[in-house]
Amino acid sequence: MSVTARGIPDVPRSPYADAVTERLTAVYGAAADPERAAGMRAYMRDVAPFLGLTSPVRRSLSRTVLEGTPRPDERDLTAVALRCWRMPEREYHYFAVDLLRRHVTHCSSGFLPVARHLVTTVPWWDTVDLLAAHVVGALVAADRGLTADMDAWSADDDLWLVRTALLHQLRYKERTDTERLFGYCLRQGGHGDFFVRKAIGWSLREYAKTDPDAVRAFLARHGRRLAPLSVREALRTIGP
Repeated sequence: MSVTARGIPDVPRSPYADAVTERLTAVYGAAADPERAAGMRAYMRDVAPFLGLTSPVRRSLSRTVLEGTPRPDERDLTAVALRCWRMPEREYHYFAVDLLRRHVTHCSSGFLPVARHLVTTVPWWDTVDLLAAHVVGALVAADRGLTADMDAWSADDDLWLVRTALLHQLRYKERTDTERLFGYCLRQGGHGDFFVRKAIGWSLREYAKTDPDAVRAFLARHGRRLAPLSVREALRTIGP
């Protein structure tokens, strides 16, 4: 995969992406609801414009877009995701995330720079959290060599990379690397941003479903180093 001088991944050539994005803009565009779009944009704190498609409508339209298309490979997925991210309306970003979630097993560890670009470009929880748990998490699970990248992300100045590192093990359950999970939480325990503090609590709460005693022990020893919000979130389902 090549990148531009600014480190942005180039969009590879892909007939699949050509066909899918042409269908996508036609089908989504025809169903746009400007009045609903205004409310959705306000709810999402003006992170991006919207077409005004509700989730059920969008998913139905996506099935129409993808009907009869072949299974995409990594090159196709890269091209679709990057092209969707260049479109302003948020629903196109959602389409890309859904496609990646469905086909991430066809991506190699070389896809991580693309995922990083998606996480850090027009970032908000609505795309970052799904990319973290379902795309980045799947890539790291398939290639544990990528844990070094997660270590770096967990210490990055970009809060969304930090959040992704914290959340990438959400679906790991018994496979969770607890040393990294707890280490990342402590590393960012004093972070000033709400989204990082919330992610710390969420990651601990999710792992508590697998090993509540380990989370209680961690908090008993280190809870004072975390924000009260993080501790409350971590204990929400297991109690103190």
